[in-house]
Amino acid sequence: MTLWFVFALMTAAAIFAVLWPLGRRGRPQNDASEATVYKDQLAEIDRDLAAGLIGRPEAEAAHVEIGRRLLAAADDQRAPPAAASLKLRRVAALMALIGLPILSAAFYLPLGSPQLGDFPLAERMRSPGANQSLDNLVAQVEEHLEKNPTDGRGWNVLAPVLMRLGRYDEAVRAYRNSITYNGDSADRRADLGEAIAGVAGGVVTAESKAEFQRAVALDAADVKARYFLGVAAEQDGRKAEAAAIWNEMLASAASDAPWRPLVQAALVRVGGSSAPALPDGAMEAAKDMGEADRNAMIHGMVDRLATRLKQNGGDVEGWLRLVRAYMVMGDRDKAKSALTDARQAVANDAERLRQLNEGLKNLGLDG
Repeated sequence: MTLWFVFALMTAAAIFAVLWPLGRRGRPQNDASEATVYKDQLAEIDRDLAAGLIGRPEAEAAHVEIGRRLLAAADDQRAPPAAASLKLRRVAALMALIGLPILSAAFYLPLGSPQLGDFPLAERMRSPGANQSLDNLVAQVEEHLEKNPTDGRGWNVLAPVLMRLGRYDEAVRAYRNSITYNGDSADRRADLGEAIAGVAGGVVTAESKAEFQRAVALDAADVKARYFLGVAAEQDGRKAEAAAIWNEMLASAASDAPWRPLVQAALVRVGGSSAPALPDGAMEAAKDMGEADRNAMIHGMVDRLATRLKQNGGDVEGWLRLVRAYMVMGDRDKAKSALTDARQAVANDAERLRQLNEGLKNLGLDG
């Protein structure tokens, strides 16, 4: 209803804008006063001639010119209003009153949607069409690559998107084309190996393992390739070899490397680590301690963290550290309990809950 009211106001404003200049009266004619001025000028010339101020030839010439102007003013005063102009004004007014609403409706009814209800932004974002944008983008890139199959940049863009969509077969083809047209690199080989493993349901097959080995040959520090080589060893039952690979990765990595939690969780699976990583200050203090004292120190730190989180449950990073610590220490019951407490603590904060679930995924837990 509000929409129609707005349309009615807009139409009325448009009609008023057209009728306003058509309905204004013309300025009154000044022809009578103009004729009086000319007559006064003629009388003044006669007086000047009688007084000898001007000669007769000049007086006659002035009489002729002013007389001509006087006749022209008299003709304008006698002329009636132009009938054609009045008719045009009436036609324009009629078109404004009737034509504008009819023309507006004629355009809106076939092109608009007068019966469509409100469609707020939140509902549009939840609609199926909103989730199709990525698929549409992929379709456009694929169409482009059909016409330009040697466009390496296009394959490089398409491949990770196909991985995200779970279309692993197509991602394998895209990564192979990316290598063909962009050149070989450790990153591309590691991505190809991951895609091949995705096709196999997460199993590192001989084919995917060969790609990871090629990646390490190109770059011995490639994180993804080294991690999946450890996964391959774990899947083959060689847990000690997997633990050695992952321990070596942690030993050479920065303390804030984003993939550390994932590798630490993997080490817990194969029993390759007995204690969580300590802060730099604690590491220095524990350097000369015995095993028993070091373990006591670690347990004390973990207990203090747990106590603090009971008082301040909004610290997502703290919860993730606590869950990871319990996992590395081999106390899975406490890890599960901490996970439950963490979700309860941030249940009313959607953003923090999302961060918690993402962090749990990185730990290899169900987010």
